[in-house]
Amino acid sequence: WRDIKTYNDHAFIVSEAAGHGMQVFDLTQLLLPIDENDMPKEFIETAHYDGFGNAHNIVINEDTGFAYAVGTSTYLGGLHIVNIQNPTVPVLAGGVSSDGYTHDAQCVVYDGPDLTYKGKGKEICFNYNEDTLTIVDVTSKTSPVELGRVGYSGAAYTHQGWLTDDGRHVIVNDEVDESARRASNTKTHVFNVENLNVPTYVGFHLGRTKARDHNLYIKGNLVFETNYQAGLQVLQIDDLTTTPSFTQVAHFDIYPDENSNGYNGAWSNYPYFPSGSVIVSGIEQGLYVLRTSNNYGIGSSSPTQPPIPDSTKSPSEQPTDAPTIPTTPFQTQSPTHSVRLDISLLGILCYCTQTCLTNLLISSLLLLFILSQHHLTAHISPRSSI
Repeated sequence: WRDIKTYNDHAFIVSEAAGHGMQVFDLTQLLLPIDENDMPKEFIETAHYDGFGNAHNIVINEDTGFAYAVGTSTYLGGLHIVNIQNPTVPVLAGGVSSDGYTHDAQCVVYDGPDLTYKGKGKEICFNYNEDTLTIVDVTSKTSPVELGRVGYSGAAYTHQGWLTDDGRHVIVNDEVDESARRASNTKTHVFNVENLNVPTYVGFHLGRTKARDHNLYIKGNLVFETNYQAGLQVLQIDDLTTTPSFTQVAHFDIYPDENSNGYNGAWSNYPYFPSGSVIVSGIEQGLYVLRTSNNYGIGSSSPTQPPIPDSTKSPSEQPTDAPTIPTTPFQTQSPTHSVRLDISLLGILCYCTQTCLTNLLISSLLLLFILSQHHLTAHISPRSSI
């Protein structure tokens, strides 16, 4: 698969394919008119970085202009740091190998509660390293410093996570701890990172199904989880201090046939549009654009109460406030609610780019949406197409 992130109107593309390196593509080219007689239009990469071959993922801190490739064959699979402040001239800046392979990361200019690092322009990466959360100060790219590392009982594959808005906690998914051997419902893990040098494990929240969890993102007090066969799960954060407590306030199941621990269905999501829309990528299904009519029951004078679990029903049969989209050419059904899905343009995108969307993380969807403006026929070469 490939991963794509964007910075300063450029897309940065990595792949697990051997020898791929990092492609850089100037997205402003897609705004130029294209004569239909010239279709399909083939775009050439704007620049190329060959400091690594394969990479599982790429993380970009847009506040600093540094990219962090993870899962490469360099630095024992840890952070491979590239200066992309001039996007068309990417330059190796350093790397992190102290804790081996990193599967994913979030890198920020730190503004959390730890006064040792707060307000000093420190760039901190929170790394998800298969069995630990590992925190690294990467302010000096040539001399990064590991600040803290913490594991947890039953770790199977510490996959990805996200800082809460106040910077006090990290919420993490473990992709494999719902395996058939473990027979667990979805576990959402919580770490306290108020002291970056001494992070601690708080505990976990059990979801309603046995689906594996993949990428999650946090917006305010909501956690947007993409949990493979269980689809998009939206959890309200109730308490993270001693025993993690969440309330599921919404879900949208893009794989209604099953809610087990298979690798099907929802892969990632993006909840940060000002409109409130959330996009979800499905491995087999394509792109979904979702929105709730009641803001998940938050901030209204008479909010919809979260659904109360019925102990007589299985997790997949529990009621839900399913996100909806108004004004759409047709309707579809979820297992428990009538929902409406806007596919007037994006549905065409899903249909025509089904193969491209398979196993692609959510950042690539933004690029593909732009490509849809040119009849979905543009691709990048020479090394590989998107």
